[in-house]
Amino acid sequence: MNLEERVCTGIIPEHIAVIMDGNRRWAKTNNMPVREGHRKGAVRVTELVRNSSDLGIKYLSVYAFSTENWRREKKEVDYLMNLLVEFVVKELDNLHNNGVKITLMGNIDDLPEKTKKEVNRSIELTKNNSKLHFNIALSYGSRNEIITAVKRIINDYENNKINIDEISEESFKKYLYTCDMPDPDLLIRTSGEERLSNFLLYQLAYTEFYFTEVLWPDFDKQELLKAIENFQNRKRRYGN
Repeated sequence: MNLEERVCTGIIPEHIAVIMDGNRRWAKTNNMPVREGHRKGAVRVTELVRNSSDLGIKYLSVYAFSTENWRREKKEVDYLMNLLVEFVVKELDNLHNNGVKITLMGNIDDLPEKTKKEVNRSIELTKNNSKLHFNIALSYGSRNEIITAVKRIINDYENNKINIDEISEESFKKYLYTCDMPDPDLLIRTSGEERLSNFLLYQLAYTEFYFTEVLWPDFDKQELLKAIENFQNRKRRYGN
């Protein structure tokens, strides 16, 4: 059997999270402007969504733009925001027709108006889809997500909506961006970096990690299959 056949006979992760790293290094390696690395990376996102859907993955979370990314040069940030708009305009109908539900985790109010408008349009159009839940982290930081969740719990407590004894690991999850989805089974990070970079810190407690030297713009279907096969060869213990 070839790689895809082997993977398809095994257990497919229900939820995959991806830290898409290496766009700028890819551009430098290929003697191209940084924007070309980001553009190639956007193409890979489209392929990742399609391949994930074809493989039967139910939830896909990608780290597209962190709260720390706002510190980059304005020209690069503006390009990324415009690229996101271009991605939505070009791909939304196709994603919708293929049953993809788009959600956002992060502070949408941080986004430029044009970007915010397209993101909201994509969420509204696809809200009833169910084949693949595509969760995009934009202006996202996990520490901020946790602090926001704590504030919401305090607010509910002060308004007599919950009591102290009702606060548990499971109830806490209801206050996170990922409240309606299972924790990731597999986290993939490209470009050789081996850190979480403030991504899904609460949700990744028992997730299997897969790090690869491949830069994100080179992460094709074969690389996804390698990651899933690696996951399939592990024995998950959940702390036991």
